Amino acid sequence: MKFAIPILAVFLAVGTFLYAHHNWNSLPAGTTIDRILVEKSARKLSVFHDGKKIKTYPVALGRNPIGAKEQEGDMKTPEGVYTIDYRNPKSDYHLALHLSYPSAEDSARAASRGVPAGFDIMIHGLPKGRGWIGAFHRRKDWTAGCIALTDAQIEELWRVTPDGTTIEIRP
Repeated sequence: MKFAIPILAVFLAVGTFLYAHHNWNSLPAGTTIDRILVEKSARKLSVFHDGKKIKTYPVALGRNPIGAKEQEGDMKTPEGVYTIDYRNPKSDYHLALHLSYPSAEDSARAASRGVPAGFDIMIHGLPKGRGWIGAFHRRKDWTAGCIALTDAQIEELWRVTPDGTTIEIRP
């Protein structure tokens, strides 16, 4: 009996690690996507190839996730159709795919209110050195308006997403 508690603790630790860090059902090598759909209310990002959904990832969003981004600093994730216009392997987060936010319409809407639209909206992993958090980062929305995945998930998304990929973000 004196060994039961340590064995149970090891079992729980291993199970927790696997939950937080394993990327179940990895996409095969050579896979390329042509569309990303983010459904903010469901906290999920789905990837498509030739109109067929091939995988869905749970995500965390900006700290103020309801509604479209209106201005810099509002902590909202934008809504609309954008593209992945470049990638940043040296981000403060584990890899980052940059969205073409703000669009001309986003900028005009913010300018009409006399505020900046904001910039640097990305799909990224966890902050450098914090990858150990794994899936637990999704317990609450925490970004400044970006879309966050685990490090393993952003590595996979990075691999299958060419620059120019369309991303639609829905409420």
